[in-house]
Amino acid sequence: MSAKLFSPYTVKNLKVKNRIVMSPMCMYASDDTGVVKDWHYTHYASRAVGQVGLIIIESTAVTKQGRISSNDLGIWSDDQIAGLHKLTNLMKQHGAKTGIQLGHAGRKANLEGEIIAPSSVAFSDHYQTPVEMTKEMIQETIIAFQEAAIRAKKAGFDVIEIHGAHGYLINQFLSPLTNQRTDEYGGSMENRYRFLKEIVDGINDIWDGPLFVRVSAEEYHEKGLSTEDYLVIGKWLKEQGVDLIDVSTGGTIPVSPKAYPGYQVSYAEMIKQGVKIDTGAVGLILSPYQAEEILQNNRADLIFIGRELLRNPYWPVQAANTLKISIEAPSSYVRGWNA
Repeated sequence: MSAKLFSPYTVKNLKVKNRIVMSPMCMYASDDTGVVKDWHYTHYASRAVGQVGLIIIESTAVTKQGRISSNDLGIWSDDQIAGLHKLTNLMKQHGAKTGIQLGHAGRKANLEGEIIAPSSVAFSDHYQTPVEMTKEMIQETIIAFQEAAIRAKKAGFDVIEIHGAHGYLINQFLSPLTNQRTDEYGGSMENRYRFLKEIVDGINDIWDGPLFVRVSAEEYHEKGLSTEDYLVIGKWLKEQGVDLIDVSTGGTIPVSPKAYPGYQVSYAEMIKQGVKIDTGAVGLILSPYQAEEILQNNRADLIFIGRELLRNPYWPVQAANTLKISIEAPSSYVRGWNA
């Protein structure tokens, strides 16, 4: 049986050379300007050399107020496009396709000054209480996501992922644990979905490439969202033309689930089978055998690797060797890879 991990994946007009995705992980390596720094060029280009098929860079803030920290990358200004464009070019030179995760921290922003959220409820005692967003603020933020997508297109990204997980702003609108509004953006699940719906619509107006959405399919609270809810939300996303759901869990409230290898894969599988949409599996996927089992059994379509790629930028090379698959090496590395 051939290794599905190294089979190509096609979505819309994009062909990715393998099923390995670098999961978006914040580097906290910028500064107040939000521009790309030397660290980012080294960090991401090395994973492209290491033969990752699709690299989705860290959650990149659509507004300055929407950063998780003052060291986050940003895409709220045209001044940030040049650095991002240089970064996409570097990754593409080594055969990787490029993605960007567009995000807004909402009440989980750890910044000086006012922060915003659907409702005025703090994440924890260690976070400031956010200002409840007015309808005008909501519309401004939806437009900010659309303008960020325009900049992402100018910067040469192949894929856009909307960050709707881990308790950040979009997740805060989706969840009954954090959304206490009584207007058209709160109450019923359809109303709580409206913010994400309008963001997707806005991006679809200017973007014709692959569109992913990351979700937290389990909030680990009896009154929070579960996979059953995301079967409904997933169908709505599919109807809007979303190509893939990147399935994670947690982050809405300060609860740490018990983590073990593959602990989130079943959620990706349930959404894939229940919604009939492509999914990405993430969550302590450590070995190529583990990744191969997920793909061979049709539990997900892409394998999102996080911490293993922080430890080892050449994880795909070692995975290919383990699975006895021959992959092309950069000419400068042939002596080492083919030894």
